[in-house]
Amino acid sequence: MLFDSHAHLDGERFDVDRDQVIAHAKENGVGLIMNPGADLQTSMQAIEMATKYDMVYAAVGTHPHDAKDMDDITLELYRGLAAKPKVRAIGEIGLDFYYDHSPRDVQRQWFRKQIQLAREVSLPIIIHDRDANDEVMQILKEEKAFDAGVVMHCYSGSAELARQYVKLGAYISIAGPVTYNNARKTVEVVERIPLEHLFIETDSPYLTPVPHRGKRNEPAFVRFVAEKIAEIKKISFEEVAEQTTVNAKKFFNIK
Repeated sequence: MLFDSHAHLDGERFDVDRDQVIAHAKENGVGLIMNPGADLQTSMQAIEMATKYDMVYAAVGTHPHDAKDMDDITLELYRGLAAKPKVRAIGEIGLDFYYDHSPRDVQRQWFRKQIQLAREVSLPIIIHDRDANDEVMQILKEEKAFDAGVVMHCYSGSAELARQYVKLGAYISIAGPVTYNNARKTVEVVERIPLEHLFIETDSPYLTPVPHRGKRNEPAFVRFVAEKIAEIKKISFEEVAEQTTVNAKKFFNIK
């Protein structure tokens, strides 16, 4: 069984054929999908997806792009949503200094407050980090985020930084870009990080892996990520599928 540990099934690009997308995922061996929110609306939609589909679980939180719209009322609403039966994480949260859609000080403020919430409600954290490696690590340490549990979503950093995260108990999630021709850095991460610390994901509908690059991504395509990891590590596809599923189920407390 495969576990797509990060997919945005609530997105409007799936509105026309969501049931078929879920069916296609099952046909391709996907048994579980984690759907994280990016703001209050999408967090509620993620819970709706989890309620409708047995194989889907939800995370709630505000993405750094939307931090400018975050407030204390939203934070308290997340506290309530975190108690819903199939909500298993806070995320995706973090810092994005590439696009800077929200002011950096605002991103930092709500990143910290959402980590604090995760610790208070005893849920692990899904991290978005783009061009903010040093500050993300610093804030995670200062806020004792690793006590709650951390996964670095769609990891794009160096192998050395990934090793530092693993030493702190975090997981590294590998997405479609590992299949791209220019993915040397991500390939090195896969080579150097033990399988016991890896997740696989699609980040659907984004970051479509080869051989479907250029098309809308979907959870069924997570198998291409698993196949590439198996190729890089010179192990079987089945071993990658089994271990990454065990890792993610443990992290998200899914029996």
